Amino acid sequence: MVVLMIRCEFYLADATAQEQLAGELARHCPAGVVIFLQGELGAGKTTFVRGFLRALGHEGVVKSPTYTLVEPYALGGRQVYHFDLYRLADPEELEYAGGRDYFEGEAVCLVEWPDKAAGFLPQADIVCEIHYAGAGRQLSLQALTDKGSSVLQAIAEASL
Repeated sequence: MVVLMIRCEFYLADATAQEQLAGELARHCPAGVVIFLQGELGAGKTTFVRGFLRALGHEGVVKSPTYTLVEPYALGGRQVYHFDLYRLADPEELEYAGGRDYFEGEAVCLVEWPDKAAGFLPQADIVCEIHYAGAGRQLSLQALTDKGSSVLQAIAEASL
């Protein structure tokens, strides 16, 4: 199996642009995609998730599940799980909380702070890195699997 590694870079001037890009990603994501979200505190990982969920039809508040670890969403016939693992003291805590079960099947999983559960998460299909860039954000999307590559190719073609 050959995985076509694709990396896309974006400068996003504000939160609206960040949510729009996340929405584009959501529209192209098939079931079972795992997306890791990385970046400093306050860089916009939850903002990105909000844009993703709204593109799938969520109309309510999107809060980071810092204390509950995971927030489930049933949207348009698909299951989406938003994880915030910032408060994990030990990666095994995710295992004790039944974390493995969320990644089985067709759910889309968005994981903030995946490094906090290293060794207890499946491989990401896409890694989203968000960094401060002046008043905006620099965002990169990198595909790590064939499924992730297909998603990023679709985004690239849609923006042409």
